[in-house]
Amino acid sequence: MPLFVAEHTHPADRCPARNPQIAAGLLAIIANAPSAGIKIHGDAVTRNQHHLYIIAEAENEEAVRKYFAPFGQMGTLTVSGASHCEEVVRRGAC
Repeated sequence: MPLFVAEHTHPADRCPARNPQIAAGLLAIIANAPSAGIKIHGDAVTRNQHHLYIIAEAENEEAVRKYFAPFGQMGTLTVSGASHCEEVVRRGAC
């Protein structure tokens, strides 16, 4: 399956981690991704920057965009096609 990076940002004053209900819902989205056909390889939030990265495999970009759309309601959501480093080196270009 193709690889993607989903990137979400939000303003500090709208940080969903401050609201236990919203935060639990967002964690559930990540946890339930396999049931939507999305395999998450990893996620990380940069400290004090309100910036989330998710590395995932899915059938296509639209599937990733639709599934993670709730994150976009609190800020931005960008989804980009990606490659593993080994693949980039093998083909000789990013």
